[in-house]
Amino acid sequence: MTLRIYSYNVNGNRAAMSKGLVEFLEQDQPDIVCFQETKASPEQIETTLFESLGYHHYWYSAEKKGYSGVGILCKNKPDRVVYGMNKEEYDREGRFLRADFGSVSVISVYHPSGTSGEDRQAFKMQWLEYFQQYINDLRKERPHLIISGDYNIAHTKIDIHDPVGNAGNSGFLPEERQWVSDFLKEGYVDSFRAIHPDTRNLYSWWSYRFNARSKNKGWRIDYHMTTESLRDKIKDADILTHIVHSDHCPISITLDI
Repeated sequence: MTLRIYSYNVNGNRAAMSKGLVEFLEQDQPDIVCFQETKASPEQIETTLFESLGYHHYWYSAEKKGYSGVGILCKNKPDRVVYGMNKEEYDREGRFLRADFGSVSVISVYHPSGTSGEDRQAFKMQWLEYFQQYINDLRKERPHLIISGDYNIAHTKIDIHDPVGNAGNSGFLPEERQWVSDFLKEGYVDSFRAIHPDTRNLYSWWSYRFNARSKNKGWRIDYHMTTESLRDKIKDADILTHIVHSDHCPISITLDI
């Protein structure tokens, strides 16, 4: 069975829907969609529009209104849905949602940003440490994981338009990049790099300032990570830069499950 999954930081679900998100999904018909930064509670989302396309839908919102939040759309109903990571300080921000389908689990995750200051950068690094341990423990129970979302880290120099100028900025700090390297070494796969190991100038996020998107001055910070057990199942991975409902664009992975 071929499984096509999209991940998309929509920077506000309602705003993206007003810009044609539903029409895009109607045309492309991915099997699963992982949303990040929904910025809405379920009752604020026109879920009937997703239902009309044949999707089951699940949402995990932040306690703070108009902030963070993740969601999962899926054509097939999951066997189980798990909300959060059993850590109140993280779960109150609505950053982690998991759906189990047989032996495979799909996760929508929205890693914190550290751009607003030192406190949030420290929060981000603590989150990353906890997240890695949580995923390693989860893998013992659920060995086939697809971990999709906005990681808020560009891993290598070819994942960012200006690696020199951004060397001291959150999202490209040495300790953040090292975290991604260490995460991959523990048995995870960056699906895009598995298919496109040397591709440059393909990004998933652009600042709204300075006409960054039209100049393609972007960052690749959105990933479909998988466990090593699924590496051979990855048939394609792409970044849909032509889709514009957000300051991010969707990313895709196709697996033969």
